[in-house]
Amino acid sequence: MLKKTWLKLMEYQAEQSERHLKEVKSIHAEMRGYKHDFHHHLQVLDSYLEAGELTRARDYVKELDAKLQNVDTLLKTGNVSLDAILSAKIAQAREESVAVTVKANVPDGLLLSDVELSIVIGNLLDNAIEACRTLQGEKFIRLYLSVKGKMLYFSMLNSSGPKLSKTGNLFQTRKGGLHGFGLRRAEAIITSHGGWIKYNSEDGAFTSEFLVPALP
Repeated sequence: MLKKTWLKLMEYQAEQSERHLKEVKSIHAEMRGYKHDFHHHLQVLDSYLEAGELTRARDYVKELDAKLQNVDTLLKTGNVSLDAILSAKIAQAREESVAVTVKANVPDGLLLSDVELSIVIGNLLDNAIEACRTLQGEKFIRLYLSVKGKMLYFSMLNSSGPKLSKTGNLFQTRKGGLHGFGLRRAEAIITSHGGWIKYNSEDGAFTSEFLVPALP
């Protein structure tokens, strides 16, 4: 039974890592496309201005701005891996009309590997997005991430439905199945590095928080 559970965890980890990589590649591809088109946009605007077509120039800028609102620029937290995973997940959340607020300042060279960081942050954000997905009212995710001394501190508040029941140290997710392994995997990684992770569920909100040694 333990071997079967371990195999499921490894399968889940592989699937998550592959999905996160695809999300990151999608964001980068979209940003490259807009960079490629930038010179074209400048030429169009220049031609409108040369012809005195100020109204058309303004309309063009408004249309371009509206399109750019749907492109999530990469975050600059100070940690390249974290920039990638946060940008991908934030883009996914906003596509589902979730208001996202992020305050993060994290250096490179953490004790957690890039894969471990991706799994932990990715799974916690997946859980938050899933909770928001089921709601009809306000949907939000508020995330804070920074280094305190030599410790990495993470705190996230997201909108949720009714208070979740708790089994052991973990809350039951509404999705069930392999999704539950995601939170367990995040907890296993944090505790293996000597840190702690905790969750709290109340009517309308769910919080995730962890503290883990991050710098040598």
